[in-house]
Amino acid sequence: MIGDGTSGVERSVERTLGHLRTLDAAGEPEEEQVTNAPLTLEDLYRQQRMRMVRLAILLVDDPATAEDVVQEAFTGLYRNWAQLRDARAAVGYLRTAVVNGSRSVLRRRKTAREYQPPHQPDARSAESLAMLSTEHQAIVKALGHLPRRQREVLVLRYYGNLSEGEIAEATGVSKGTVKSTASRALEALQKHLGTS
Repeated sequence: MIGDGTSGVERSVERTLGHLRTLDAAGEPEEEQVTNAPLTLEDLYRQQRMRMVRLAILLVDDPATAEDVVQEAFTGLYRNWAQLRDARAAVGYLRTAVVNGSRSVLRRRKTAREYQPPHQPDARSAESLAMLSTEHQAIVKALGHLPRRQREVLVLRYYGNLSEGEIAEATGVSKGTVKSTASRALEALQKHLGTS
């Protein structure tokens, strides 16, 4: 687990993103039985597309943009499918491509905001937020105020349910950086939420 102690904010983030993960998983059909047959790109698309879209939504705050990021990730995977040594590694490739694509979107937004008045992004649908408690809504909103890397680490840890090593691989940083970033992110959330 990230961090040495479990603070109230960390429990809240874990509860909120875990709750979103559970809500999202409830809407999916059960995963297909694992067979000895080789995994195809079509199988991967069917199994992972919506998970990757939800991950991207949490990172970029816009469903249409998240769809575009994921489509680009699958397009890149298609172009490089023949070079993959192991089809099972494709999920990690996709996750990293979604994180990198989300970063690019956020950089472009930042540049665009320098030339236009800032606007409030439509983070999640009204129905999705209505299903969340007030505490969960506050956490999701507070995540939007974190710097990009801090937000990525918390979303990948508590929504993506990834280990520190998997987060480090997906974001291109060391495990130590993942730990310290998570710690700073939780402190920032605590200050933003006004809890102690």
